[in-house]
Amino acid sequence: MELLRKIDSLQAKVGIIGLGYVGLPLVREFAKGGYTVTGFDIDPEKVEKLNRGESYIKHIPSALVEELRQSGRFHATTDYKLLSDVDCVIICVPTPLDKMREPDLSYVVKSIESTASCLHSGELVILESTTYPGTTDEVVKPILEATGLVCGKDFFLAFSPEREDPGNPKYTTGNIPKVVGGVDEKSGQLAAALYRNVVGAVVPVPNARVAEACKILENIYRSVNIALVNELKVLFDKMGIDIWDVIEAAKTKPFGFQAFYPGPGLGGHCIPIDPFYLSWKARQYETPTRFIELAGEVNLAMPDYVVSKVADALNDAGKPLKGSKILVLGAAYKKDVDDHRESPSIVIIEKLEEKGAAVNYNDPHIPRFAKQREHDIRLESLPLTAELLESQDVVLIATDHTAYNYEWIVEHSHIVIDTRNATKGVTKGRERIRKA
Repeated sequence: MELLRKIDSLQAKVGIIGLGYVGLPLVREFAKGGYTVTGFDIDPEKVEKLNRGESYIKHIPSALVEELRQSGRFHATTDYKLLSDVDCVIICVPTPLDKMREPDLSYVVKSIESTASCLHSGELVILESTTYPGTTDEVVKPILEATGLVCGKDFFLAFSPEREDPGNPKYTTGNIPKVVGGVDEKSGQLAAALYRNVVGAVVPVPNARVAEACKILENIYRSVNIALVNELKVLFDKMGIDIWDVIEAAKTKPFGFQAFYPGPGLGGHCIPIDPFYLSWKARQYETPTRFIELAGEVNLAMPDYVVSKVADALNDAGKPLKGSKILVLGAAYKKDVDDHRESPSIVIIEKLEEKGAAVNYNDPHIPRFAKQREHDIRLESLPLTAELLESQDVVLIATDHTAYNYEWIVEHSHIVIDTRNATKGVTKGRERIRKA
């Protein structure tokens, strides 16, 4: 068929909706692979930067964006009417939770509506945004078929979950196996053919629901295991046992154990959110998801645990939490990335401020907090100096960036609360360190 010929000959024009931590790496792979790519985003500032050859994501260098722009294989736009010029549309927009922790598919729906307004015969549409099983069939397909075109005959529809791990130098979009499931057999075949030209391995699955469930399973697996070690951290702390020592001992077993690590809470766009998508969907089938919901409760409680450890440390020093100066080290949700979506640091800062503490932060990757739907922290990263550390009542390590010199931090701090075991190699001043 004509679309497959275009895909195989690299003549298919690709449109990518959403130019964030998922969409922009996809742009890189498709443009490097020889396709002409149009990137769509509602943020004019992002579009202007990309069209100037500038990147706003740390692991996508500006030099690469400029190279793709100069080659003529990529340009960005806010004009969604240009979707009429593409052959394949890939949607990579956020799927957050609302205030009731229920799925918010508004970004997906708006993107699909824009796609539908320009939908033409022979087009392939792929959803990459993480969501509950059934979304592609039950939400996306009806909107597209309302145009009068028929899925599997006039246009084609598939789901392929994003598997990005920002900051991971070993695994990137190009070498992470790509799971692909079509709403129908032909759609799955076309989507797999498209991805095979730009990624190292494609994993076809029977349908879109399997592909959707695959991503949910991957993140629930991590959420439940992280909740387990977080719960054990609290218990072992009361028993006078260091959870980090326990994990180091347990992972020497060559089978039957995989190490997961505790922290101040969960961050990023996947693990804190995706499990709730499935637990919400499960209610439609009157099936409880006790493991998922319990894991969510445990992980959501960790910022409160951290705040309590800060209060305990200050109490031991004869100081109240209210009015104390606290410096949070790390705003990113994990080390060495410039992404603070759903970062536990945000919740910890808000909770400390609610209790009257004077809070500041430092993060070498995040100069200031961006406003989010549920959070608006108006702080900028302070330069990390010995004078700043010495002026604080507590220094709280929330993200274990490798750029930090932890020996030096401990040397110049009065009290250090370490939520990531970042100070494990520090030998001097250990009496100042509290694990949390």
